[in-house]
Order: sequence, then structure tokens, then C-alpha cells
Amino acid sequence: MSSQTRLTRAYNNAKRIDFDDSSKIILFSDCHRGDNSFADDFSNNRNIYFHALKQYYQEDYTYIELGDGDELWENLTFEQILAAHKNVYQLMQMFHAKGRLHRIWGNHDMVYRDESYVKKHLYKYFDERFGCEEELFPKIEIHEAVVLQHTDTKKEIFLSHGHQADWWNYLFWRVSRFLVRILWKPLQVVGIADPTSPAKNYKELMKIERRIKKWIAANNNIMTIVGHTHRPRFAHPEDKFPFFNDGSCVHPRSITGIEIENGRISLIKWYVATTDNGVLKIERAVLEGPELLTSYQQA
Repeated sequence: MSSQTRLTRAYNNAKRIDFDDSSKIILFSDCHRGDNSFADDFSNNRNIYFHALKQYYQEDYTYIELGDGDELWENLTFEQILAAHKNVYQLMQMFHAKGRLHRIWGNHDMVYRDESYVKKHLYKYFDERFGCEEELFPKIEIHEAVVLQHTDTKKEIFLSHGHQADWWNYLFWRVSRFLVRILWKPLQVVGIADPTSPAKNYKELMKIERRIKKWIAANNNIMTIVGHTHRPRFAHPEDKFPFFNDGSCVHPRSITGIEIENGRISLIKWYVATTDNGVLKIERAVLEGPELLTSYQQA
């Protein structure tokens, strides 16, 4: 099965969600939430992520996570990740309770394509304080892709993790998981990076982007937003392909994402800044945009 076929299948089977110009949506991916060990890249940006997500919750945004939210290659179970980042999941739980949380699975949390695994590990958790099970994300569904459809213009935005264009990490993810869990996680502690990741392999990253752009061209130039490569990308209306990447939440001292608000799209960054009097604070910056969604022409 080719990358084009995998992307088409993800698009055809995607969860459809209506939105309009009053909708407010934040897209993050590649959080790689781990166990708070030295190998947990997310722990460095946890406070930035938590602050940003709390702001989005208070401002009535819908949160869509484009895969690799949980690092289930390096870690054996979700329970140890939950224990390490309980406050983050409690905040995500609040989004879910309001019907404002949608999650997509990527290669590092590909086990979530198994509905029985999701039901067993994500519906409930054991609360040690009270010695009983409590609800976490009851009846949550995790999809391979989501398609946002504008209620007025009928234009679509295709959301996926993007690893459909990475044959090794899609077809042989169990092999990669084994190598990461047994070999690269211990080496990561001393600074040796995982070579199976496209984020560390520029040539492979470019190949993945070309395959996704080829799919976009063959499918009416549909606006497409992915993660996976950790490389933020923003298309402008005059660009040939409406290809976007929200980056990741494991950049050094910052996280990137994509906002959709008031019928416009922006690439944003949250980071730690230092004031003149030495106070550290978390700030948001717009890296690209905002651009009107109606400015992007679909064939």
C-alpha cells in the first residue's frame, strides 16, 4: 500500500466536524508526554504547554491533538505517563467534558487505533487517593484523521498526524517501538538521538513532505495540516500547495501550534521570555499569518 493510498484511506475514514467563522480551534501535536524521566522531552516544556492549554480552555477553544500526544514507544503503559503529568490530563479532561477535545493517533501512540486499548486505559484510571476507579476520558474516540468542514463555504481541512507518508513508521512501527524502547531510550539519556525519527533526519523529512504535497495536488488542493516531522510549516494563499505543519511541543524551550479563529489561520509559538527586571513569563507570538481561510483556493 502506497503513502497516497494510506492518506486517501485516512481522509475517507476521517471523523467529520463542522465549523464556522465563530469557531476557535487550537492544533498541537507531538507532545510526546512521557514519564518525567531524563528521556521525557515533554517535561522540559510542560509548564509552557499547561499554561497555553489553560488559556485556550478559558477562551472556549476546541483542542485537536494531531497524534503522538502520548509517548507509548518509550513507555510501557499510559498509567505511568498519567501519573507523571496528572495536571495536564486533568485539564484535557475538562476539554473532553465540554465536548471540545478531539484526538488523532500517530505512530508513537498507534496503539490507540485499537478501541479496546483506548477503553481499557483512557476511559477510567485508578485514583490512589480514594482507592477506586475514576472517570478520565469516558467514551473518548481516537481517530486516524479528522476533516473540518466549513458550514458556509463547504471547504474542508484535512487533519492527520502525517506518518501515513512515512512507510517505515507506519508499517513497521512495532519495530521502531522496540528499538526506541530497548535501545534508544537509554542512549537518549546521554544525548544520542533516535535515528528512526524524521525530526532528526532531514532527507527523510523532505521526502515525507513531498509525498503529502503530491497527495494534496491529487485531491483538489485540499488544505492539509499534519505533525510528525516536528517542522513548523505555514502555507500562504499564493503558495502552490496549502500544506501546513503545526510543529511540536518538544522544541527547545518553546511549543508551536496552529490556531483557527474568526475564519483565519495562524502559526503560533508559546515560549518563556525574560522581562527587564528578570522575571520569567510565558508569552505567545504569531509566527505566520493570520490568513483568511477563504483565500486558499481548492480545485
